[in-house]
Amino acid sequence: MAQNAAHVRDGLIIGKFMPPHAGHQYLIDYARARVEHLTIIIFTKSHEPIPGHLRVEWLREIAADADMLHVTDEYAVDFNRADAWEFWTRSIRQVYPAGPDLLFSSEDYGDELARRLSACHVLVDPERKQVPISSTRVRERPFECWEFISPSVRAYYAKRICILGAESTGKTTLAAALAKHYNTVWVPEYAREYLESSNRPCELSDMVPIAEGQVRSEDWLARQANRVLICDTNLLATMLWSEHYWGFMPERIRQLADARHYDLYLIADLGVPWIADGLRDSPNYREWFHARYVSELEKRGQAYVILSGTFEERMQGACHAIDRSLREPA
Repeated sequence: MAQNAAHVRDGLIIGKFMPPHAGHQYLIDYARARVEHLTIIIFTKSHEPIPGHLRVEWLREIAADADMLHVTDEYAVDFNRADAWEFWTRSIRQVYPAGPDLLFSSEDYGDELARRLSACHVLVDPERKQVPISSTRVRERPFECWEFISPSVRAYYAKRICILGAESTGKTTLAAALAKHYNTVWVPEYAREYLESSNRPCELSDMVPIAEGQVRSEDWLARQANRVLICDTNLLATMLWSEHYWGFMPERIRQLADARHYDLYLIADLGVPWIADGLRDSPNYREWFHARYVSELEKRGQAYVILSGTFEERMQGACHAIDRSLREPA
C-alpha cells in the first residue's frame, strides 16, 4: 500500500489528547506537511479527569485547519480483547466513513489499525526523542512540563491566587510584587479601568460589564501565566459592591462568579491607613467589607489566608501560602 507522499490527500490522527502537548503538536505538524487534508478524532469518556469539550477546544486552537471529530463512548479499549479492534474501527468509520490514506501515530497499534482502515501507517517519534513528553506526565507534574504545553492548557493548570480586601489595604501593590516574585503576570482590577475611562459615577447597569470584563481579562492573562496567576480581586468583590451600593446583585454576576475557581484566597486585613484616590468610597465601610469577604469564603468552603502586619510581613505570608499551594496537585 505504498503511496507517493507528495500526492497523498487525506491523513488521520486519533487520540485522547489528555491534555494536548508539544508532542501532539509535533505529530500534527508532521502530518500537515505530508497530506492535503488532515482529520483529528478525539476519543473521550465522561469520567476522565479533563472534560472532553475542553480538549476539543484546545485542539481547535493548535490545529485550526484540521477537521475535528469528537467521539464520546464509555467503552474501554483493551487490545487483548477480541472485539477491541472491531469496536475501534467501527467507531472511526461511523464518523469518518471515507477513511484516510495515511494514519499518523506514535504508537505500535497504528500498524494494525491502519491495516483495518485500508491505510498506511506513518510512525512518528515512537521513542519520544524529538519531544520527550507524555500526557500522563503533564497530568501528574504539569508545572515541570510547562514548556511542553500550549497557552490554553497552561491557563487550565495555572494556580489562580486571588487577593481580596477592603479599599486601601494594599492589594494592588501586593499583587504586582507577587507577580514579580514568581516571574508571572497579574490581573488588575477591571472596575478601576472601566470607571476611569467612563468618567462618571458607577451605576447598577455597569456591574455586569465590569464582571464580564474582569473574567475576560483574567482568562486572557491566565494563558500568559508562569504556573501561577495573581488576581487583584475577583467577582466576589463585584458581588459585594453591588450589594453595598444597590442592595441587589444581577443574576448574571452570580452565574459568572459560581463558575470561577481559585486555588487560594489572600485577604488583606485593615492594618493599612486609608488613602483617598478619587474612586474609593469611604473608610467607614472597610470593616463591613472585610467581614463579608471572610464570611463569604467560609460559606463557600474556600481556602484563605489573612495577611497582616507590615508589607514585608504580608509578602512573606503570601509567598508561604502560595508556595504551599504550588506543592499541592494542580
